[in-house]
Order: sequence, then C-alpha cells, then structure tokens
Amino acid sequence: MLASIVDRLVRSQRWLDPTGEFIQTLVGGIWKPLGAPGRTLKSFLHGAWLGHALHPVITDVPLGAWTVAVVADLLAYTGRVSAVVGGFCVAVGLLGALGAVVTGYNDHHETIGHEMRLATAHGLMMTTATLLYAASFLLRLGGSGHDLAVLLALAGYAVMVSAAYLGGDLVFGTGTMVNRNAFAEGPEQEYVHVGGPADFVEGRMVKVEAGGMAVLVVRYGGRLHAIANTCSHAGGPLDEGQLDGARVTCPWHASRFDVRDGRVRRGPATFPQPVLEVRESGEAVEVKLARPLHD
Repeated sequence: MLASIVDRLVRSQRWLDPTGEFIQTLVGGIWKPLGAPGRTLKSFLHGAWLGHALHPVITDVPLGAWTVAVVADLLAYTGRVSAVVGGFCVAVGLLGALGAVVTGYNDHHETIGHEMRLATAHGLMMTTATLLYAASFLLRLGGSGHDLAVLLALAGYAVMVSAAYLGGDLVFGTGTMVNRNAFAEGPEQEYVHVGGPADFVEGRMVKVEAGGMAVLVVRYGGRLHAIANTCSHAGGPLDEGQLDGARVTCPWHASRFDVRDGRVRRGPATFPQPVLEVRESGEAVEVKLARPLHD
C-alpha cells in the first residue's frame, strides 16, 4: 500500500528531524525580533483573519497554473499553442508558489514529531519544485534553451505532485491546521448543570464537563462566559493557558481567543472556538451550545 510505504520512508529519514528544527528556529528567529508586529503578521499568514488556513488557499494557484503550463508546453510542439502561453503559466505559478512557500513554512513552525518530518519533507520538495520552475522561467526569458526549460518544468511538476501527496497526508493523516473541534459533541438541546455561582470567581479559568464536551468558563466583568476548552488549532487545553481580561492564550502554541465570542485573536489557530450560552441562577450555573455544531 502506497500510504504505508511513504510513511515508513519518511520515518526512516532521520535527517528530517534536525532539518525541521533548524527551519523552525529560522522562522522563529525572523518573527521574534519584530515583537507585536511580527506576531500580527505571523497570525495573518496562518489565516486567522480568514477563518481558515491561508496556505491551502494559495497552493491552488501554482498547482493550477503549472498543470496548464504542462499542457501548453506539450501543445506548443504541435504548433497549436504559442510557447508564450506555457511561460505565462509558469510565471503565474511562481507568484503563487512564493506565497505558498512563505505560508507553508510559517505553518511548519508549530509542528512536532512525525508531523514535523512530513511538513519538512513536503516543504523541501515544494521548494525544490519552485526552484526548478524558476530556472525554467529564466531560460524562457532568455529566449534560448526552450527544450531544457520544458524538461525542467516537467521535473518540477513531478516533484510538486509528489510533495502534494505529502501535503494531503499532513492534513488528513496528522490533522495539521484542521479544526480540532470539528467532531466535538456537546449539549445542544438542554442546559447542563456545571456548578454553582460560587465556583466561578472573577478572572479565574474553570474547566467543566458538559454533555461530553470540555468547557472553559470564565467570569469577566461579573458575567459568565463559556467556550470549548479544546484549542481549535492543535487540541491544547485552554484552561492551562493564560488569561488576560477576556482573552485566553493556549499553552501549546500561543493561539489567543476571546472567551466572550470564541473569536480568534491571534494565530496559529484559524477556527473560532464553539461558544456556549451560560444561564446563572441563585444556586446553579448551566450551559448549552449557542448553536448546533453539525447542523
């Protein structure tokens, strides 16, 4: 089975571990000196503003453009299509690839273990494909060596498709940048008792269980607020993070959420937290999901 062969191959490449760590150190070294503006830009590149990871959106550009380039280059030999078409598609793909490389290595920064090995192999292969296409484009610009330019583009396409397989494995096999609350279950129809008013003091995070869901409850400004306790980015326990006013920071990768509405205030998370309505009476605190998760 191809999947098991690829998995064994990637796991056997021990050089991917130090290489991945070096890349993460390099990426972190770029953002850290920039302080708050750097964190904002890093969050932007993750896609926190989009409500969805930005990297897979951008990767469609080089994948599509370079696929058309392959067809155009081959048709150019028949005289039915101008050779300029292939060059144009290669150029468009390169522009998209630059964005894909930047956002991809930005997402790579938060990977660990086998996930990091896969991300490293995927990133290096995509970088190689981009360099091959860049060389192909330069040859086309020079007006000579068209056959070599096409050959380099075909080689780049083969590398890109192989790397795309690893990218799919990253998402569907290890869950990189997947919403960790996508399959969560919680109280949707009826309120569930989670404690009494005295259990939730101002400015303190309290983890409770409600209908099978781990819930974070915070009293802010005298009012109780509740969101899912599992970080949407990588599943970190939010109650073990830091609370600053109405914003909680995940202890794993520093994603930040607003406990009042679940919105992402800082990446790497891109998906908001499920929000629960809180009903507080004289002796009881009850919660239920503000909206169904799967309807």
